Order: sequence, then structure tokens, then C-alpha cells
Amino acid sequence: MALIKDKESARNRVSFLFPFSFSLPMMMAAKKHYCCCEWKWIVLCQLLLAVVVCSSHHGNIRLFFFKFLVHCYMFLISGNPANDLVDIINKNRTAQKLPQLNDNPGLGCMALQYVELCKGNCTSNGVVNCKPPEDDFTEVFGPNCGVELPTFGTITGHIVGCQSKYLEPLVAFSHVLVKDRKALSLLRNKSHTAVGVGLVGARKSSFFWCILFSDGQTNSTFALEDDGKGIKQKEGCFSGSTFPCSSGQRIPVFLNNVMALLLLNICLLQHLYQTWFVSM
Repeated sequence: MALIKDKESARNRVSFLFPFSFSLPMMMAAKKHYCCCEWKWIVLCQLLLAVVVCSSHHGNIRLFFFKFLVHCYMFLISGNPANDLVDIINKNRTAQKLPQLNDNPGLGCMALQYVELCKGNCTSNGVVNCKPPEDDFTEVFGPNCGVELPTFGTITGHIVGCQSKYLEPLVAFSHVLVKDRKALSLLRNKSHTAVGVGLVGARKSSFFWCILFSDGQTNSTFALEDDGKGIKQKEGCFSGSTFPCSSGQRIPVFLNNVMALLLLNICLLQHLYQTWFVSM
């Protein structure tokens, strides 16, 4: 009888592995999206395991852990702060009854090229002490991104900023990029039709952000070669990109998730000890 009871208990533990009907599709979607980023897949599996064990005998905290898992999953499948900044810019404009700007990947990539050139030129008060020549847009930035030369339009403005550490998009927007009336006025300029955002940095050096604006036509300006994919960049993030950000931009955020993962695994080990060893 004891053996049968143990088998039933084990079966119950296994049956709990997928308490939600969309758990498996959600996992497969994450795996497909990050087939080349094994650590993200491993982290997601660890989170699922920790949620399963920690909540199997504590129904009151199941919902809390599941919500946490959803947040981590969204972090894994999205995670481009340049796109987040474009969303913040457009929300700011719509609040003033201005039209939203088209998220232009060509502009975004050139914004990344801009700040890549300026790396190492951040003053103590967060000012980018660097101004590339205008010719660099057509002769350096565009070709490095794969922007088709006949589609070059007019850049109607730019905002750059830097900080000694990585900041979340909303904080970077208000404390680095749009921190005075001049920048806010440029952001709300009615002549803009498109925007691109780029950022680059590393854990032990400053982070740089750049916003480029254009008045070009929505679908035909700053077009990227290779059906809009352009040239994959080795560092940084840019808005509208079909490529994931490089690891350097997400290390601070990832470390926060690692700490949360460790806490969940402590809960896992504690539960295993109580249920499997103490009961022996």
C-alpha cells in the first residue's frame, strides 16, 4: 500500500508540470525565438521547474509565481529597449495630439552607428562630447547598416545622451534624452514622420543612446537591403531590428533575473528536502 501511495504521489507531482493549457506552446515559442540563445531557454526551463515545485503544495502562492514566470517570459521574448523607447516617444506625442512616428530600422541602425562612434566620449554630467560629420551618415553609417543609398532622406533632428550605467527605457528617456525643453520641443516637432533609436554600451563603461528623426516617406526612406534585414550589428540595439540585442545591453537586467532565479531554486531545494528526504 505504501508503494502504491508513493507512486500516486509521484504521478501527481508529474501531472502538475503543466497545470496551464498553454504552458507547452509558450515554451515552444520561446525556444523557437531563441534557438541560438541557449541560456534563455535554460533559464525559462529553470523558472518553470521552480514554479512547479514551489507552488505544488502551496496553492496561495501559485498565482504569484505564475505571474512572475509570465513577466520573465515576456523579458525573454522581447527585451529590445530601443523599441521600448520608440513606444515611449510615440505615447508622448499622442498625448499632445501629434501623429505617431514610423519606427524606421534604417534610422535606428544609423543611430546605433552614431553612438558606437562616440563611445568613450561621455562627460561626468552625462553629455556626449562627440559630433560626427554629416557626411558620415551617407559614407559610413548607412553603408555599415546596409541602407540603400537611393533611399536616403533628410534627418530632421537628433538627440544623444550617455550615462555611466544602464538605465531602463523610461528612466533613460526622462533623465538622459529628454531632460530639457529643447529636447522636448525637438521630440514634438510636427515635421517628423519617422524615428529610429540606437543604444550601445558595456557593463564596465558608459551607455550611449541616440534618437534620429526624419521627415521621409514612411515605407521608402532609409530602406535596408536584404528585404529590410540590413547588416547585422556586432554590438548594441536598434529599433525595428529583426536581430536580437547583443548581450552587453541586457547584462544588468539579466543579473536581476538571475537573482530571482536563485531565490526560486532555493525554494525548490527546500521543498525537495522536505518532501523527499524528511519523509524517508
